[in-house]
Amino acid sequence: MIKYSLDDIKKKVNELAEIINTTTDLLPTYGHSKDFAYPHIEIDNFGRLHYVIIERGEELERRTTDKLDDLLYWIFTSVTFSMASDFELKNRIEDKDCRRIMFEKQEELLGQLNENWRLKENTEHQSILKRHPFDDLAGLRATYCGQLRKQGLSETEIDKLAYAKYPKN
Repeated sequence: MIKYSLDDIKKKVNELAEIINTTTDLLPTYGHSKDFAYPHIEIDNFGRLHYVIIERGEELERRTTDKLDDLLYWIFTSVTFSMASDFELKNRIEDKDCRRIMFEKQEELLGQLNENWRLKENTEHQSILKRHPFDDLAGLRATYCGQLRKQGLSETEIDKLAYAKYPKN
């Protein structure tokens, strides 16, 4: 197993970040946590690499590997998800499921870094879509539900009216 230092990892992350022109606020910290669900990287005494997320002092997630490629993939799936979310928000199409734009953009960004990461994320996206298919009218339906709630209608009536006006695909 190859041993890496936090500086080695930071240098590689910064090189990749430049390729997709990301901001440093999306990158993890190294050796310490900023908290607030902001990821950080640790290396243990055995040389294992840890991707850790802590919020309000509580560890929410810890992924461990001895492969730098795995760690970099975890880092950049998070980074590209944030970038893709921002992109979708600026390019929103009201009658399209926001994930259509987000998933495509995230895969595009990952593909600029590593084609295997793009393929891996595409497989993850397809798995999500099998469980939760695209619903292009969800945003319009949600807005309409809010309008109906303000009119004091019951949730049953709101659902009935909203799905009648904006049916699920």
